[in-house]
Amino acid sequence: MTDIRYILVLLAGVVLTNWVARVLGDRVALPLIQVAVGAAIGSLTSFGATLKPEQFFLIFLPPLLFFDGWRVSKTDLAANAPLILSMALGLVVATVGCVGLMLHWLIPAMPLAVCFALAAVLSPTDVVAAGAVARHIPIPRGVLRLLQGEALFNDAAALICLRLAIAAVVTGTVPVLSSLAAFAWAAGGGIAIGIAFSWMVATAKAFMVRRVGEDTSGQILISLLIPYGAYLLAEAAGSSAVLAAVAAGMMMSRIEVSGRALPLTRLRRVAVWETLQFTLNGIMFLLLGEQMPGILSGAARSIAEGGHHAVGWLGLYVAATVLTLAALRFAWVLAALSWWPAGGRRGEPRTTPHWRSVAVMAFGGVRGAVTLAAALSLPLVVKDGVPFPARDLAVFIAAAVILVSLALANLALPVLLRGIELPPDVADAEQERAARAATLKAALDALANTAQTQTAGTPPVAMIVADHYRHRLEQLEAEGIDGGTAAWPEERRMHLLAIQAERRSIVSRVRQRLIPIDLAHRLLRETDAEEVALPIGPGRADRGDV
Repeated sequence: MTDIRYILVLLAGVVLTNWVARVLGDRVALPLIQVAVGAAIGSLTSFGATLKPEQFFLIFLPPLLFFDGWRVSKTDLAANAPLILSMALGLVVATVGCVGLMLHWLIPAMPLAVCFALAAVLSPTDVVAAGAVARHIPIPRGVLRLLQGEALFNDAAALICLRLAIAAVVTGTVPVLSSLAAFAWAAGGGIAIGIAFSWMVATAKAFMVRRVGEDTSGQILISLLIPYGAYLLAEAAGSSAVLAAVAAGMMMSRIEVSGRALPLTRLRRVAVWETLQFTLNGIMFLLLGEQMPGILSGAARSIAEGGHHAVGWLGLYVAATVLTLAALRFAWVLAALSWWPAGGRRGEPRTTPHWRSVAVMAFGGVRGAVTLAAALSLPLVVKDGVPFPARDLAVFIAAAVILVSLALANLALPVLLRGIELPPDVADAEQERAARAATLKAALDALANTAQTQTAGTPPVAMIVADHYRHRLEQLEAEGIDGGTAAWPEERRMHLLAIQAERRSIVSRVRQRLIPIDLAHRLLRETDAEEVALPIGPGRADRGDV
């Protein structure tokens, strides 16, 4: 019963912190608020949980990575593949080497292998944290794509480096050849397993739908199980479960465009997944904060493990680690962007990127709950029951770096981006206009064919509907990318006024007990579907404004 109450407290905390973030606006990032509330829960209440890394990874990572892989732009990944691979692989290895050596120089009492293990823990950025920080900060779209692409793929390299460092601590040796083979299998096997598993599930699902029909709830449940299946299968095969979950999401995104699912299934599935992502993101940062009081209570042991006795040394360790991570990341991003500009192609002239863009990339690489879980996964003992060297100190530094990176991103990114006018995505807007025009023309052709086959005396329903599509097409062709779009919001505003009047009437009649509540729910769902289907014009987000 205590566990259930704790879960309810966390869920309530997710809602509360979201309200607080909305009240504060853009001044404080939501993850920082959630970490603070989680720390209050851990220190002021009797609620608490022992964060087991393997359970944490299994519960949170598969669905979040799957959904991010589902939504990420495959075109952007392909265009920026060299940059993303450079940061997801090269920067991770460089971080393990440079930060590990710096830590050993600064803390001689910490064995070199443990320093490398801590550096591996700190090397991956967190896609959840990056997305949460960017939620209220207008980060340029290209930069955000790079940050998210990097965070999707650098976990695998970091966890493999961590595994090798732990093996060096426990056994004292690192088999290089077998490590390279393990890395190749982890990356290639994880991607292959994720793709194959998603394809097999989609094929089996389509087979059953053709024979027994589609059940929306069942389809949604299957989509929730796919990431866990891919994750567990890859883990059992000894490959990267992280990459398997990402690859499964990317494969499902490609399968989705085939249009096999009913529109209602897609609408409800998106709603379920967005709610799940919102909930899991919040719980992750609440749990991160909830662990902080226990980690801070081990500060005295951490000081002793570092070979000193003054608390100020802990601050020095954290500051030196954060500065080294930031400097290395800034230098790496500067070199990578100079060699291969974002979205660039071979043969294009190389230009030095603006320092502010590089700084945004550097500060945007925040660490998150995955880093803490990796730190807590360090074993308690090595051979013969000997305690793992400097474990408390490593966990403390990792937790402190997470908080500092979140705070720095919250403070630095708005300053760095101040005064920068984000250019409109003209190419994307033109693609959207072309796609909308093509779909409208296809609808007109189909309606025209239907009208020609109607018998004499039949009401020309197809032509009546065609007038609506023709009107929309004329509006689309008459407008430009930068202007002439006044008809879209005005038409939408009129539709929304009518829909909201329908809703008020439904609510009023059910309150007067003129219609049963189940009929009211059905009528309200119809108005929701009607609103979702409204055209909003090219390049504009749907806010539901009236």
